[in-house]
Amino acid sequence: MKDFMLIFIGSNYSELGLSPEEMQNRMGKWWEWHAKMEEQGILKGGHALHPEARRVSGAGRSITDRSSTELKELVGGYYIVSAKDVEAATRIAEDYPDYDLGGTVEIREVMVFEQ
Repeated sequence: MKDFMLIFIGSNYSELGLSPEEMQNRMGKWWEWHAKMEEQGILKGGHALHPEARRVSGAGRSITDRSSTELKELVGGYYIVSAKDVEAATRIAEDYPDYDLGGTVEIREVMVFEQ
């Protein structure tokens, strides 16, 4: 088994104008997916991320604070899952709850270095 990071890219929920009922339904889908992966023993961890970002770049270490409205793509969170290969990780990502909101899952294998 290998570890894969599922990176969630999509809209900031607060900017979508979802009703409290729609938000509750949406979170219910997330909890169901989370529980399914836990039951299968494939979920290694993960977190939702706040929409604000600070970027440090370049040799001079330029600092830029950015809000979700300024970002081209908003990374909303991630899960780390165990899967046989990238195809199996892709099947896990099929249950991502936000495809209907235009969301995307980027799948990346976690590198393991020998020390």
